[in-house]
Amino acid sequence: MKTKECNKKVKKMFPEHQELIHKLRHDDPHFAKIFESHQELDKEIAQLELNPVHLINDDIESMKRKKLKIKDEIYKILTRTAQVVDPS
Repeated sequence: MKTKECNKKVKKMFPEHQELIHKLRHDDPHFAKIFESHQELDKEIAQLELNPVHLINDDIESMKRKKLKIKDEIYKILTRTAQVVDPS
């Protein structure tokens, strides 16, 4: 995914953790992998939804559920890491 496009998505997804996301993408291979998986699923879903034939499609719904699970995992990592960095 293009860096500029990815940066726009990051700003919308967990804006309060933007700096931490950039740091973890660079420092944590697992985080970088799941973050990229989320971005790829997002892109794939968007492409499928452009075609009206695919609008009612169980595969798209399955992909959306998978993307949401990944997003939940990303959020858990972010909140856990943020607590370690700033345990206030």
